[in-house]
Amino acid sequence: MNFAWRSPDYCERIESSLHPLMLLLCLLLPLLLSWGLALYNSIKNEKLDWAVDEEEKKKSHSDGTDEKDNGPHSKAITRIGHSSNPFLDIPHDPNAAVYKTGFLARKIHADMDGKRTPRGKRGWKTFYAVLKGTVLYLQKDEYKPEKALSEEDLKNAISVHHALASKATDYEKRPNVLKLKTADWRVLLFQAQSPEEMQAWINKINCVAAIFSAPPFPAAIGSQKKFSRPLLPATTTKLSQDEQLKSHEAKLKQISTELAEHRSYPPDKKLKGKEVDDYKLKDHYLEFEKIRYEIYVALLKEGGKELLSSGENDGPGLKKSHSSPSLNQESPVSAKVKRNISERKDYRPETPSIKQKVT
Repeated sequence: MNFAWRSPDYCERIESSLHPLMLLLCLLLPLLLSWGLALYNSIKNEKLDWAVDEEEKKKSHSDGTDEKDNGPHSKAITRIGHSSNPFLDIPHDPNAAVYKTGFLARKIHADMDGKRTPRGKRGWKTFYAVLKGTVLYLQKDEYKPEKALSEEDLKNAISVHHALASKATDYEKRPNVLKLKTADWRVLLFQAQSPEEMQAWINKINCVAAIFSAPPFPAAIGSQKKFSRPLLPATTTKLSQDEQLKSHEAKLKQISTELAEHRSYPPDKKLKGKEVDDYKLKDHYLEFEKIRYEIYVALLKEGGKELLSSGENDGPGLKKSHSSPSLNQESPVSAKVKRNISERKDYRPETPSIKQKVT
């Protein structure tokens, strides 16, 4: 077919219409690559349901029901959760090491992405906590290695990958309370039986997170200026302890640089709404990540895995609290506090619009 009769203006219009499409493809390519890598790793670590034949399914189900009989020798690694996103599910390894156990009272302070927890779900509940692998299991009964976990126990489980535990200095209604902020920005409060127990839980949780958290995926890239947090995989890192330390140090340097650059260009005071909220959200994220990686680096420099096997209560960069009185050793929730109108402020989730000190 002869296109010689086409005018030069027509050709220019064709080129101008193709330019936005090429630009869009360039913007989407890094995002598609990162998600493709994440999907590949997920499929590699766990088979898709439709890719498993019926015989294998029956075998896996029978293994699950016989877990009580098989005891801790079961080799099946399952995932906790009912989400379609594999990064939100928690890997459950029945053969993982147990690093700490004991009674803890839990209070849900903020749901995923820091959203405020409904009032009816904020009450204190007592559990027997088991830090096993990278998962904190909250059980109704005392831990027994040969006993299989119930559905309720699995539902209450919390992954501590990329998490940070610290003393809840902004919560004064109960003593010996630690705050746990997870990778998906949930915030939970835990009351221990004594200041020593509180500090021991803080150290063990942070040690597990520092040693076993896999490097984060790159943040999504798009044409919008809206800030989005990078993906934090729940899988265990494949790096050695020295490589993990170097990875954390590199990430700390990167976050520190980003935070300094971010604060050197504050938004115009005349601006309001989404742009200001987005600035505060990114500032809050970078400040928290800087503190988190500082603690991770300090823990790995102090020995990392050796700290997990030791019974020491104190850890690097974490100051032990002596100000709170000890609770009754038999029950971590001996004191009850009546609610009042001002209590609402204490139970709000950590959001950028509320000025709170990140601990």
